[in-house]
Amino acid sequence: MSFISFLEDHLLSCQWKDTLGVECMGCGLQRSFIHLIKGEFMEAFYVYPAIYSLIGMLIYFGLHAKFNFLKGDMILKWLLALNIVIILGSFFYKIT
Repeated sequence: MSFISFLEDHLLSCQWKDTLGVECMGCGLQRSFIHLIKGEFMEAFYVYPAIYSLIGMLIYFGLHAKFNFLKGDMILKWLLALNIVIILGSFFYKIT
């Protein structure tokens, strides 16, 4: 059994979706990550549009934690705001 098939077989279920029948703001993140591992980059974006900006923010956060960039905190705040806008936008697009 490969790592990818293991991940596909053991996805966490969304309690929000199970209870209310509507996808939450994080629904699709696991599937998007699996698409990235498979090299299906466009499909990863279609499933969860914030995947690339989240990865970029996490990489920048790690680099900032190590090297303490000048104005790094401000840049992280802007990246967080960008991710919130993308996540909320895709969430409202999905539910309409």
